[in-house]
Amino acid sequence: MDVGELLNYQPDRGAKRPRGEDGGAAGGDDNSRGGKQQKGVGSREAARYREVGGGIEGGVEMKEMEEPTGDRKLILEKLMDQDGEEPEAEPVDESSVKKMILTFEKRSYKNQELRIKFPDNPEKFMESELDLNDIIQEMHVIATMPDLYHLLVELNAVHSLLGLLSHENTDVAIAVVDLLQELTDIDTLHESEEGAEVLIDALLEGQVVALLVQNMERLDEQVKEEADGIYNTLAIIENMAEFRPGLCTEAAQQGLMQWLLKRIKAKMPFDANKLYCSEILAILLQNNDTTRELLGEMDGIDVLLQQLSVFKRHNPNTAEEQEMMENLFDALCSCLMLSSNRDRFLKGEGLQLMNLMLREKKMSRTSALKVLDHAMIGPEGADNCHKFVDVLGLRTIFPLFMKTPKKMKKTGTSEKEHEEHVCSVIASMLRNLKSQQRTRLLNKFTENDCEKVDRLMELYFKYLEAVQQADKRIEGEKHEMVRRGEILDDSMEDEFYLRRLDAGLFVLQLLCYIMVEISSSGVSQLQQRVHQILNIRGGSVKVVRHIMREYAESIGDGKSDEFKETERKRIMDLADNF
Repeated sequence: MDVGELLNYQPDRGAKRPRGEDGGAAGGDDNSRGGKQQKGVGSREAARYREVGGGIEGGVEMKEMEEPTGDRKLILEKLMDQDGEEPEAEPVDESSVKKMILTFEKRSYKNQELRIKFPDNPEKFMESELDLNDIIQEMHVIATMPDLYHLLVELNAVHSLLGLLSHENTDVAIAVVDLLQELTDIDTLHESEEGAEVLIDALLEGQVVALLVQNMERLDEQVKEEADGIYNTLAIIENMAEFRPGLCTEAAQQGLMQWLLKRIKAKMPFDANKLYCSEILAILLQNNDTTRELLGEMDGIDVLLQQLSVFKRHNPNTAEEQEMMENLFDALCSCLMLSSNRDRFLKGEGLQLMNLMLREKKMSRTSALKVLDHAMIGPEGADNCHKFVDVLGLRTIFPLFMKTPKKMKKTGTSEKEHEEHVCSVIASMLRNLKSQQRTRLLNKFTENDCEKVDRLMELYFKYLEAVQQADKRIEGEKHEMVRRGEILDDSMEDEFYLRRLDAGLFVLQLLCYIMVEISSSGVSQLQQRVHQILNIRGGSVKVVRHIMREYAESIGDGKSDEFKETERKRIMDLADNF
């Protein structure tokens, strides 16, 4: 081939897809599968472009070196461009969205009509079902324009979409779920608060959660598409709950709580859906006494305890399974904020399970300690405190008090968090235990030459120093602000208080409470040891009293005024007698 020929040479550009024996068939198959995913391009158009492509492949039978003539070249290039480029998508504006919704309504109505007319003849309505599916896919584009969501409501499309959640063909219902999941994506909702409010209102009015739950009931998770449908359904609920936390109560009452508990206890291998269920459950129970009561009435405490008992002797196998375990523990802690659930926890032998977890030294130990703290705190925790002593819990809790475990990094718990929960459990027992059980607790402090008191004082000085350093820094900042003429408002004061808590103020208050409790217990040995160590290390009774006064002031959030008053008086008397 000489230089001239080389310069004029053009490769065969006839076939875009690999030319197998059977021409474009191989590529055509791929395209037909991809046709569904191509948003905005219907399957018929795709077929039309395939025909054009097929025409090229059939017609361009030329020799390797033959160069197309001018006209032919132009025609070829035009066809090539058409084959290569997708048709330009229409710009998304109000009129195109209206047109799309209208098409959707027509196709939905037509499909419904044909299904009623020919219930036993799928061939008659299958075409209309594919058309309906295509338009639902195209409607995903509306999710890019949340400020046009009001059109979905005004033109009744939300109502029609919710109706399709109970469509006989689960593929259609799943396509609607995918669309709703994209429309309620939390980032999209925040782009246009107004559009989001309108959409969420319409969905709730149409009882969206009840319909979603009914749809999930009939889906088979052995089928991948249907399992994905369940995952996306849970995503819709999470999006809506994040945008409007108030809907959790309504959602739980519309059958969601029952479905979640059933799915969590189902004997199925661990998967992403089970993890997501545990997450949604924890969200529903956050700061919500109504959903906590509902879970208790549905025997949910037992379900949680059964699911968690797996981790008594075994660590979770994966990071995802560990996350599920933590979610279930969080859900349990939330439930225990309600006193009626503490009785259910007690009867369901929750204390025995937590006690075993503390002994087993697995990953679940840290969270089990947190659960015990929630179960025993306040006057509602009295029965659990007595039971804990009866199941020999003192033998488990005091070794954790004497020595903070080293392995806590794995579970992401800090030393401070661990010490806070242990001290809180001991403080709750000192507050709630009576007669024989109280004596057993105080004996723990005297055994082995009062080593527990020595540890108590060691922790007291550790946290006192940390809080004093934080106070020093805060005072410096306050002084600097006053010098600059800035005003110390309530929000600044709150921030300073939070920083003191971060430094360990609450743990310090618990330690002081334990000190004054054991000192006024009537066991002179304990009182002498506490004062002896205070004197040796240059501590001051005044400082302890001051910390106790501050503790008394902050006591009993959310409790009745009568309780606050008696508890404050009790703590102040303990401090004055110290």
